[in-house]
Amino acid sequence: MPTYYDKKTKTWFCKFYYTDYKGEKKQKKKRGFKLQREAKEFERHFLEQQSTDLNMSFENFVKLYQDDMSPRLKPKTLHVKNNIIEKKILPFFKQYQMNEVTAIIIRRWQNELISQNYSEAYLKKINGILNAIFNHATKYYDLKTNPCTKAGSIGSHKSKKMQICTIDEMKTLLENVQDYNDYTIFSTLFYTGMRKDELFALQKKDIDLDKGVIHITKSYQRINKKDVITSPKTHNSYRDVSIPQFLVDIIKQYIDNLYKPKDDDYIFMNHYTKARGRLKYAQRKANLNPEFTIHSFRHSHVSMLIELGYSALMIAERIGDTVETTLKTYSHLYPDKQIHLVNKLDELNNSTKLVPETPQETKKP
Repeated sequence: MPTYYDKKTKTWFCKFYYTDYKGEKKQKKKRGFKLQREAKEFERHFLEQQSTDLNMSFENFVKLYQDDMSPRLKPKTLHVKNNIIEKKILPFFKQYQMNEVTAIIIRRWQNELISQNYSEAYLKKINGILNAIFNHATKYYDLKTNPCTKAGSIGSHKSKKMQICTIDEMKTLLENVQDYNDYTIFSTLFYTGMRKDELFALQKKDIDLDKGVIHITKSYQRINKKDVITSPKTHNSYRDVSIPQFLVDIIKQYIDNLYKPKDDDYIFMNHYTKARGRLKYAQRKANLNPEFTIHSFRHSHVSMLIELGYSALMIAERIGDTVETTLKTYSHLYPDKQIHLVNKLDELNNSTKLVPETPQETKKP
């Protein structure tokens, strides 16, 4: 690995040839290294990443994985994934080559995570990202087997108990908010079931007060102290949500209180960083469940619709999910509905006599 010293800049540089993914031979030159070993290390890492040989380090393969996945993921998803890789995965695995990671090594890493008392859902997420890295290696780099499969999974999709706010609790909460901004934000979340990222992405033009409809077409994230607007979470998330007249009146007053809002103005975005703290304040003041979060408004809306007797299909369309996801997430809220269904069938039979009280015997010829 030849390296060179630049007397003018008093730094090291490396210059070498490599073969790219098209099979073409190219030259690579990189300047500005303070130490000779830094220049050599750069060349070694670069050549490893150009090769499909899984004798490369786990750390270098992760860079390939991140480069390949970054155009395919939403900014927030990518940010969360990379953060977990940097903090929970690389510190343990960067000492290994890709092809020397075994199931027992992964189980040691899993045991370290379990000892940290993370939530079941968080353990599941961390393990899932490692599994995705090795799946990428097996699918595109011809790694023979995924050691995560043999090691088994940890964690569970089920984490803390789902927190629900009743109508009465919601009224109490609204009586204890700090201002009308909080009143409007919490009311809108509770009575529409929209995701908080959808609410904070709303522009004035997205709210049709005359027709009582909110058009959801985008999502908002705050990433590295920057405002980022993306498409909604899934294709099903594109939707129009009808709202009751009392919520129309609440939002109208909120907009009227703004200073000359334009159609393209994001009317709730400025409250994004404050919303969580404002909710905690109202909870303490009203002596309500402190574990209730901003996202719990969505769960509460679904719970309310189930109690009102609406189908999973209608609920899924309203909250921007698939029927399968809705049933998987909220099936525990449905148990009494089966009893209610059977009782309704009994009532129907008693009123119409669909089935004779005593079945008549068929006479033999």
